[in-house]
Amino acid sequence: MHLFQGLRWLVTARRHPSALLLAVQLLGVMLYPAMDQLDWGRALFGAFGIVVLLLAVWVVKRSPALGWVAWCLAMPAVMLSIAAAILGQPVLAAMSQALESLLYFYTAGSLIAYMLEDHEVTRDELFAAGATFTLLAWAFAFSFSVCQILIPGSFLAATETPQRSWMELLYLSFSLLSGVGLSDVVPVLPLARGLVMIAQFAGVMYIALVVSRLIGLSIVRRDREPRR
Repeated sequence: MHLFQGLRWLVTARRHPSALLLAVQLLGVMLYPAMDQLDWGRALFGAFGIVVLLLAVWVVKRSPALGWVAWCLAMPAVMLSIAAAILGQPVLAAMSQALESLLYFYTAGSLIAYMLEDHEVTRDELFAAGATFTLLAWAFAFSFSVCQILIPGSFLAATETPQRSWMELLYLSFSLLSGVGLSDVVPVLPLARGLVMIAQFAGVMYIALVVSRLIGLSIVRRDREPRR
């Protein structure tokens, strides 16, 4: 029974890579706080990030986007991340996170193109809609992190620490994209505020253009189906 379930899970993952990416990223949301409390949490965080990068490249290969672009962004990001962990150089970390941010933006764009290429709403496209949102959240969180590495003090919060943690920046990113406005992390410097405004705009446009289109197509398909 367990073997059958495992095989079924592998088949589902191959058919719906966006679902696997979405599940892994949501799992990361729950695991990141625990990683911060461990002495070796930073290494675990880096390993988890590499897994997400590889999944993002895999998802790009299933979309109309060019896979080699994703690899050109992912491989230097991984190498710079490892070098930054070994040498302890913030500049290398900023370069790695900038490439990761670009990769997530690129992957999100490829999934949006995938969802817009036809007028049918499939189960994989619904998974892609969720994965695209999380990709945008990660992309902006990395851009916020690069901003505060290059310009310390870009974001303030209730805590007294000068730099915001990854979880705080990811929380800010989700809050901005969803439009709920629940984050207690505040951008205080011009570049940080500019990035925050772009994130707000991206969240509104994603809901208005992509999600509303999927909902509309689902309603049209339901209306066209013969009633029993």
